Amino acid sequence: MIDEEITLKKLEIFLAFMRLGSLARVSEEVGQSVVSVHRALHSLEEGLRCQLFAREGRKLTAQPAAFALATHAQRAVNEAEEGIRKVREIAGFNSGRLRIGSLYSLTLRCIPHLLMGLKLRRTELHVDLTLGSNKDLLQGLADGRLDAVVIGLQAPSDDGRLIAVPLFEDEVRLAAPLGSPYAGARQVDLRQLRHEQWITLGAGFVTSDSFNHAFRQAGFAPETAMQVGDIFSLINLVGSGMGYSLLPARVAEYSARIELIPLAAPYASHQVISLLMLKSRERDPNLLALAAESRMFDNAGGKR
Repeated sequence: MIDEEITLKKLEIFLAFMRLGSLARVSEEVGQSVVSVHRALHSLEEGLRCQLFAREGRKLTAQPAAFALATHAQRAVNEAEEGIRKVREIAGFNSGRLRIGSLYSLTLRCIPHLLMGLKLRRTELHVDLTLGSNKDLLQGLADGRLDAVVIGLQAPSDDGRLIAVPLFEDEVRLAAPLGSPYAGARQVDLRQLRHEQWITLGAGFVTSDSFNHAFRQAGFAPETAMQVGDIFSLINLVGSGMGYSLLPARVAEYSARIELIPLAAPYASHQVISLLMLKSRERDPNLLALAAESRMFDNAGGKR
């Protein structure tokens, strides 16, 4: 059995002394007082139940047992350090790769802006980008398949396991084909579109949640002509005149065939685009860099 007085930290101090031969120099290297270094070496001897050093006043002279221990202690410390490195890499902590999830609609400006800033901060970092719905990305974060996600929130996150860093707020608008009866309107009342055909995103997308929220405010269930699984298909279908939809303002640049018209105040809906990461990993240097870049994006006014 290994005595509780024998610890990896004490072995590290012991190895430092064997290398430097001076309590004062070891004290400087490990950031502990000379008294603490001396006490660590003495307690290590007590745990081993054998003498490692001969004492001549304040001077310690290594005995044969100390040289024998040094060889094995170095291997033990090296193995422990390698094990810690591998565990952190598997967990995604401080590894050379960061797995980020994002909504499709953020890939025009927001995500490229974040990734370029992140690469300037951590030049050796490799990034894997996964695109999907809120539901899929949050599940990936919970499962450990993703290190952070950038998604839209209808309301502040109440999950105590997560840290949220807001990037910008986006307004949900009526998406109409060019030349529609509502073209050029300053705003539209959803109740005027009660008899129109609608195209929606499938469940799990924040824009789907925004759609449902707006129509609850309007007090009626829209007639849905089609439900699609990605925002680009939805934009193309609206542009082709297949129906109307509700989309965030950020998608305006994806197509010149649709017009995004503000909703009247009673039906207004907003999304807060936010970086989410696990609170348990808030000190991960890679995630700290990503969070810092996200805060700069917010402070710059959410330019997208």
